Amino acid sequence: MTIALRHARVRYGPLEALHGVTLAAPARGLTVLLGRNGSGRTTALRALAGTVALSGGAVVWDGADVTRMPAYERARRGLCLVPDRQAVFGSLTVRENLELAARDHSVALDAYPPLRQLLPRRAGTLSGGEQRMLALSRALVARARVVLVDEPAQGMSPAVAAHTYELLGGLDACVVVAEQRLPPVLRGRAALVYELRRGAVVFSGEAAERER
Repeated sequence: MTIALRHARVRYGPLEALHGVTLAAPARGLTVLLGRNGSGRTTALRALAGTVALSGGAVVWDGADVTRMPAYERARRGLCLVPDRQAVFGSLTVRENLELAARDHSVALDAYPPLRQLLPRRAGTLSGGEQRMLALSRALVARARVVLVDEPAQGMSPAVAAHTYELLGGLDACVVVAEQRLPPVLRGRAALVYELRRGAVVFSGEAAERER
């Protein structure tokens, strides 16, 4: 297993958002954190990234305890987080956003061809779906070892959403996504699923098992 939460607890003031959550994502492949708003799925993703601190438990990456490792250090070691909001630099152009991730951004443009004509546009003027494509394309060119994405297909058409999951599933990386519902493209496929409810894991297993 590449990255995992072990008995993780997270508090926001007097409220506990995660109640001893344990989950693990494999070194290569897709792991889905399912849950409605308030379930703890986004908090679990941010705990893996290090953008929220644990009040108990641990984050383990490649067998090492990285609980106290800051988010920027995790990023340096190959972890990429794509949040559900403010995932791009709105005042910069699409080209400048891509160049921050890598000088050669041909992979991003091959993955999402519509971005080619948007290169001179400021990212803040793009539609929600276009911003998601840009944010995800930055993750693709970064060649991260661990990719964490909160609602990757938000604002996308069904066809582009399915294409996005094909891209994520084809990465040579540990990919963890947070979604409210299991994406149709993943039903019956080999994807590891954890369903959270009120800060606790209520299901873990393959996507096909959850659909039975």
